[in-house]
Amino acid sequence: MAPPRKLGKHGAALWDKIQSEYRIGDAGGVEVLAQICAAVDRAEQLADEVARDGPMIMTKAGMREHPAMKAELACRAFVTRNLQRLGLNLETVKSPGRPPSGGLGWRGCD
Repeated sequence: MAPPRKLGKHGAALWDKIQSEYRIGDAGGVEVLAQICAAVDRAEQLADEVARDGPMIMTKAGMREHPAMKAELACRAFVTRNLQRLGLNLETVKSPGRPPSGGLGWRGCD
């Protein structure tokens, strides 16, 4: 399933990974996931700004923490909080299949 709107590189990668593992299809879940992926894109953009400018910047009042650091942290907190709300911190959907051969499983009557 494609995202409902265009995402950046990082958000699109997260969308694809989550959809391949969890197959979210309900309208609410799709929208929440789209918001999460957009926040990942924004966090990465902000991280690039901090990497470019450094964690401290010079202002009229002197050295200050880069303002993008707080915004980046807020985006990442939004992402993790909402991944948990979607239940994506649980085990992924797995295809039913046969148990692996070999090992110590039941072998029938000898």
